[in-house]
Amino acid sequence: MATRMRWLGHACLLFQSDGGTVLIDPFLSSNPTAAAKPEELNPDFILVSHGHGDHLGDTVPIAQRTGATVIANYEIAGWLQKHGVQSTHGMQHGGGHQFPFGRVKLTLAFHGSQLPDGSDGGNPCGFLITFQDGKKVYDAADTGLFGDMRLIGEEGVDLALLPIGDNYTMGPDDAVRAVKLLAPKRVVPIHYNTFDLIRQDPRAWAEQVRRQTPAAPIVLSPGDWIDV
Repeated sequence: MATRMRWLGHACLLFQSDGGTVLIDPFLSSNPTAAAKPEELNPDFILVSHGHGDHLGDTVPIAQRTGATVIANYEIAGWLQKHGVQSTHGMQHGGGHQFPFGRVKLTLAFHGSQLPDGSDGGNPCGFLITFQDGKKVYDAADTGLFGDMRLIGEEGVDLALLPIGDNYTMGPDDAVRAVKLLAPKRVVPIHYNTFDLIRQDPRAWAEQVRRQTPAAPIVLSPGDWIDV
């Protein structure tokens, strides 16, 4: 089965591939732009990039209902176990692990990670995922621009997901610079227009990507699917 991805709004991503269904940062029930309800999704795995409510989102109820294994940093994995999630897999930055759907490596992210109850959520991360069909996806999650994106790009990225909302993450200009460092084949903007504070024009951004880089930008509407 070829890997495919559905953008569910904000930074929530759903991947289907050989080895299972993977849901990332399931901010759904409180997301005004969400394209699905938590109860409609049945992932085998959930990836959580950091502790903020717009990324941790509905992780606990979805994992409790489905039995999905939640992959996150060690601190968030431990917090989830204390909050009723039975199956977790804790990791840390630079480390990778092979799962049924593919290999996940945690990457740096420059952001915060406080959990909803004020607990320490450890360090935020992005994800470099190599699926069973060989497709490589980099989800930067919430981060500012950093030079080591060039090292991530050296691994050969088929699809990059980059925030463009500004204020809390990279804005459009820095996200174009990130594309230049990563050199992905294709790139999708995320983490914008959910709230007025992060309102951006994704098509104007995509045009800058076309003009300044060889990457192919893809602007999705919440709910859209693409083949990876």
